[in-house]
Amino acid sequence: MSTEFSFRLMGKDGAARRGEISMPRGTIQTPAFMPVGTGGTVKAMYLDQVRELGSDIILGNTYHLMLRPGAERVARLGGLHEFARWPYPILTDSGGFQVMSLSQLRKVTEQGVTFRSHIDGAAYEMSPERSIEIQGLLDSDIQMQLDECVALPAKPKEIERAMELSLRWAERCKVAFGDQPGKAMFGIVQGGDSPPLRLKSAQALSALDLKGYAVGGLAVGEPQNVMLDMLEVTCPALPENKPRYLMGVGTPDDILKSVARGIDMFDCVMPTRAGRHGLAFTRRGKVNLRNARHADDPRPLDEESNCPATRDYSRAYLHHLVKSGEALGAMLLTWNNLAYYQSLMRDIREAIEGGRFESRAGEITEDWARGDLPAL
Repeated sequence: MSTEFSFRLMGKDGAARRGEISMPRGTIQTPAFMPVGTGGTVKAMYLDQVRELGSDIILGNTYHLMLRPGAERVARLGGLHEFARWPYPILTDSGGFQVMSLSQLRKVTEQGVTFRSHIDGAAYEMSPERSIEIQGLLDSDIQMQLDECVALPAKPKEIERAMELSLRWAERCKVAFGDQPGKAMFGIVQGGDSPPLRLKSAQALSALDLKGYAVGGLAVGEPQNVMLDMLEVTCPALPENKPRYLMGVGTPDDILKSVARGIDMFDCVMPTRAGRHGLAFTRRGKVNLRNARHADDPRPLDEESNCPATRDYSRAYLHHLVKSGEALGAMLLTWNNLAYYQSLMRDIREAIEGGRFESRAGEITEDWARGDLPAL
């Protein structure tokens, strides 16, 4: 393992990139999908299972952890790795997105954000410096700058104001982060659905010479083609030798198309949230286990899978668990979904290495379009 944070670009197939992030707590193979561990847990999963599925890194949420159990408490208990029993890399977001989306009473100023907790209404202040301080108390390996994420659609002036503010906050976060060997702070490109603003943000952040860059403020309700257009503007403006992270994305189709445009890292609550609500992701598409047609189906979700949840339990049993509200149903389907996502990422990495990413992406898309096979 490396004593420093570094990114090695191992190869390209078109704009798709195959890389490797090295840091003291482990190596991250990219393109990578990061399961979301909002409150120090990937919901309905043991973290040992998450690791066994092939996850090199998980995500923790600064907003939720600062509210409960509290960053200072986590620090006293040895940091998030010790607290959650995950000795591998952890990325924490800045808390900015949740502040903007969950807190009904908030005020944004040059200094930062004041807001009230969605849990008990208590008042908090979040400045760029405080966000970095909290992430340091959590002892995360990759920390994100505080940014202002505006919901789309928005007026151009509002998008520009938030983007410029986020750039100034990035500079303050860089100073607050300082020099931390083996760790990294990523900047976040903002600019809504405006190509000129996205380009300006990417160029200004690149000039800060950060260790990595994220693209934020997308996958928030805009059409997929808008997201892809913004990536086509943004990615070429970011340094070739730094990792690129698309925040909050997404569906397998989103991932494939974003990798094709040069993205290296992803996170999304979709596979875990879907599993808790009875929806399974498989190589043949989505399977809604709530549907009555599965009640007498003895087949597993995918007999060729290496994941026990996918291979060893009948659809009839999974349907029963979901309809009965049994916790095991959420556990098995979350296990299945994360197994599928990590299998997809391995498939993508191998395809890039073999110079056949475009054709393999087309095959995966065709399999999804073909859909689940009916029972015999």
